[in-house]
Amino acid sequence: MANVVVVGAQWGDEGKGKIVDWLSERADVICRFQGGHNAGHTLVIDGKVYKLNALPSGVVRGGKLSVIGNGVVLDPWHLVSEIATIREQGVEISPETLMIAENTPLILPIHGELDRAREEAASKGTKIGTTGRGIGPAYEDKVGRRSVRVADLADPATLEARVDRALQHHDPLRKGLGIEPIDRDTLLAALKEIAPQILPFAAPVWKLLNARKTRGERILFEGAQGALLDIDFGTYPFVTSSNVIAGQAATGVGMGPNSIDYVLGIVKAYTTRVGEGPFPTELDDADGQRLGERGREFGTVTGRKRRCGWFDAVLVRQTCATSGVTGISLTKLDVLDGFEELKICTGYELDGRVLDYLPTAAEEQARVKPVYETMPGWSDSTAGARSWADLPGEAIKYVRRIEELIQCPVALLSTSPERDDTILVTDPFAD
Repeated sequence: MANVVVVGAQWGDEGKGKIVDWLSERADVICRFQGGHNAGHTLVIDGKVYKLNALPSGVVRGGKLSVIGNGVVLDPWHLVSEIATIREQGVEISPETLMIAENTPLILPIHGELDRAREEAASKGTKIGTTGRGIGPAYEDKVGRRSVRVADLADPATLEARVDRALQHHDPLRKGLGIEPIDRDTLLAALKEIAPQILPFAAPVWKLLNARKTRGERILFEGAQGALLDIDFGTYPFVTSSNVIAGQAATGVGMGPNSIDYVLGIVKAYTTRVGEGPFPTELDDADGQRLGERGREFGTVTGRKRRCGWFDAVLVRQTCATSGVTGISLTKLDVLDGFEELKICTGYELDGRVLDYLPTAAEEQARVKPVYETMPGWSDSTAGARSWADLPGEAIKYVRRIEELIQCPVALLSTSPERDDTILVTDPFAD
């Protein structure tokens, strides 16, 4: 059976939640493999809206196992709150339906405090646009070998040793930023109080998933954010603190690279970005405002208005390469209904040269100018279309041109937030 990785192929907010939910009906296991609760997935099922941050999108589907992998950094207090909210919406969540890798690092309150203090202290032009939820500092502690992990909650002596090691690093940082020293006893008490609500979900996820793979079960790997926010291949330093690209799916749950059979890249029919950083096709005009209003472009987590622009084929071709994308799911095509003409970025101009990729240096990324190709728009509606026959001819031409420019085929086409308003071209789960 095929195992599928779903990754965002732009700067996030591409509509991964709907697509993961659509695919999860046919999967046996749905895994989150990176990121934290700074990611926001909105699912619309039978008119009911579910907003998820830490939980895998599969939790709203009965009979599925949802997994939070070791590549995630987990805020245990947020998770408990999110579980309570989803339960109130009628979704059953138990240790039989949700498992957390024992080696998952925790986001502590001190991480959020440090995250926000750093952003406030940053000068203009150096702010990252972080959500302030402690994701970056938590990953720093993981790499620095001073994380408190889920398994540590089970042993008070180990927990105290882990907290003491973290304090040795964090207190000097806090002093330099003008933050009060950490109250060790308060932090330990909070961790010991939350532990009984987290530990029932803890499991050796790597072992469980490899066993299920051997049995031929279908595994869906759910990425958060987008490949252009990848710590290595994104628009550094305006990136997240983890690897977002598809290769992380295996590492982030404890499986080998041969566990990945198909990579589905989620791509909007235009481009958006939240926060700071370069954005070559950004529109600061009526067209940009129209895209934002029609697409309801506000961040699920922060509520911040998203920056909007024309489709950037250069960037998507690049992310398809770094993630090994097999096929893309093109979302929000209906937002483009009614535009007289549409533009697609096919290259960048920099110092008299035309580039077919985004340069690595941040200074050059900020200076590139898009080279556009113009295509006619369409007046008929694509909203709710469920077959190619329902699409205007110019919309089909637009999709086909995108395929040519990014050198990757469209596997799915989404025409509204509703899960059934989807045109299937290629089945990612096909054997």
